Amino acid sequence: MLGDSIFDNAAYVPREAPVVEQLREALPRGWEVTLLAVDGASTAEVADQLEGLHDGATHVFVSVGGNDALNESGVLALSVATVAEAELLLARSQAKFRMDYEDMTDRVLGLGRPAVFCTIYDAMPGVDSAARVALSVFNDVILRTAFRAHAPVIDLRLLCSEQSDYSAISPIEPSAKGGAKIARLIAQVATGHDFSSRQTVVYP
Repeated sequence: MLGDSIFDNAAYVPREAPVVEQLREALPRGWEVTLLAVDGASTAEVADQLEGLHDGATHVFVSVGGNDALNESGVLALSVATVAEAELLLARSQAKFRMDYEDMTDRVLGLGRPAVFCTIYDAMPGVDSAARVALSVFNDVILRTAFRAHAPVIDLRLLCSEQSDYSAISPIEPSAKGGAKIARLIAQVATGHDFSSRQTVVYP
């Protein structure tokens, strides 16, 4: 499990099971889970996480990009004269993210193991329509990159669609309920997707 606090959410579900523990319960007996994701990580930092991948790893799941979007969120407060100027600001943020995300994906695929990529969810409490549109610009990069790689996608926008899916401590992190949804779907994809087909399937 590579990426950020979508997988590394223990700090936001005190006294409840984080995603990694729920995944261990959801997978068949004998399967192991290695959490390399780090709370707060950006896409460029996944390269450091790959150094911890052991030789026995059979599948790689990546959920990253939310912190990249958060780091660029200041553009939403800038004043512009036209919609075109606003779109240009978003395009610049997208271009930077595309470079980092494609580089990260190349590194992950270079491992020669089945890989699955997650979109950035957008139903968090307090997220307005402008922020949701901005997130779609980042999600477009994730989807296009996964499509070119013929890799499966877990669309967290469809999966974590209720307020109760988000932590009361930090509304941008998955709650135990949201984490359970993520864990169950990861287990479903890991055990049920035909990776030999090299087909992109969007789950759920």
